Formats: sequence, C-alpha cells, structure tokens
Amino acid sequence: MEEEKREGVIERTSWIISEPYYFLHLMAFFSYLPIRSSASHRLFDREIQASLAFLMFSAIKMVREETWEAFVADSLLYAKIFLIAVSLVMDYRVAIWFCVIFSVVYLLAQQPAFSRLGTAKKLTPMQLEDLLSDGTTTKYWLIEFYACCSSKCVRSSRCFPELSITYSNNLLSFGTIDLGLFPNTAAKFGISLAGGMSQLPTYILFEKGVEVSRFPDFYVDAAPSLPITKKLLCQHFELDRLLLDYINGS
Repeated sequence: MEEEKREGVIERTSWIISEPYYFLHLMAFFSYLPIRSSASHRLFDREIQASLAFLMFSAIKMVREETWEAFVADSLLYAKIFLIAVSLVMDYRVAIWFCVIFSVVYLLAQQPAFSRLGTAKKLTPMQLEDLLSDGTTTKYWLIEFYACCSSKCVRSSRCFPELSITYSNNLLSFGTIDLGLFPNTAAKFGISLAGGMSQLPTYILFEKGVEVSRFPDFYVDAAPSLPITKKLLCQHFELDRLLLDYINGS
C-alpha cells in the first residue's frame, strides 16, 4: 500500500514537471525566495497575511469547485495576485518583474485539460455524421463540442468523462469533437466561436440522429453563462430518466 502511494506521488510529480504550464508557474513562484532573501520584518508580516488570505480563498474554492482543473486555475490566480501584492511592498520593480513573468507564462503555456475520456468516444465530424445517420447505433448520443484553447472547456473537462462512466449504456452513448481541430463543424451545428468562444463547451443531445436538446442555448450571450457541472448537465439532459428508461427496457 505504501509503495503504491509513493508511486502515485512520483507519477504526479513527474506529470507536473513535464507539463510546461505547471513547471513554469513553479519556477516563477520559487524565484521569489532568492529575491526576498534580504527582506525586512515588515515584509515578513505581509507575507504571513498574504499566505493566510490565500489559504482561506483556496479552502473556499476547494469546497465550491467541482473539478480539480477549476480549483487549480483559481488557486494559481490568487497566488499570483498575492505574490504581486507582497512584491509591491518590497519594491515596485519586483512586482513589475513578476507581472512580466506571468504574462510570458500565459503566452507560452496553457493549462492542460483532463486527458481521460471515460467511456466517451473521440469523434471526427465524419464519424459523427455516420453515427447520427446509422439507424443501428444507440438511440441517444450526447456530444460535447469543445476546444482546448478555451479556459471554460479546460475547467469543466473532467465532468463529461465522469458522466459517461456513470450513464453510458446501450441506450445512451457519449462522444466528443474538438472544434479546435475541426472549426468548420461549429457552424454546421449552430455553435458560435466568436466573442471569446462563450458558447464552448456546447453539449447537444441527439435522439435517432435529430437534435432534441442542447446546452448552452443558441442565445447564451443574452444571459450570464453558468459554470459547467455534472449536476447541471445531468438535470438539463435528464440523464437519470434516460438511465431508468434503459433499466426498465423502454
């Protein structure tokens, strides 16, 4: 058991180091240690205050956020804000330096999305068209349209695979299409990629090849967008009802 835990820690550490997004952020944060080596007692007090505030906000986010990706994104944002604030107390030039570093990291690296698919299938537009026109496939298909360059897609990337594990059956199947690879598919399904990709991710439920429901709606820009959660998707597409229909043989 202990060996498995050690192997798990080593695997996660190797993964973090191999991911530029996390590695560059770690290097940026660690660079603060040699910079503040000659700091005063007054700065130490500010560091304690910033650390306590960071821990408080992180604890709140840990309770509220549903996915690890969303928690990490928010925690890193708070850490950068507090680090720059403390640097201002030390020297405004140090704060500017960290602003430059974090801007470069933002340009060079992107937060990785959850990589596992669960029981969902990664589809091309041609494969989706074949599945929807093939009468021998499952009655329902729930498709996620996403793009890895969208922060909203990254934050919610864990929800769809986990839902697919729970609700996939002979009645309902799950699939994904990367609109970053196939942008022309967006127009075909009425998904707008303009305005900061505010309609991504989009989920569409097909029944026998015909769209019966989607989230978000066509007019998502008219109202504030909701954070994607498993509960939200489950309620919107009535996945529990579809699962009961399968169990009851409907």
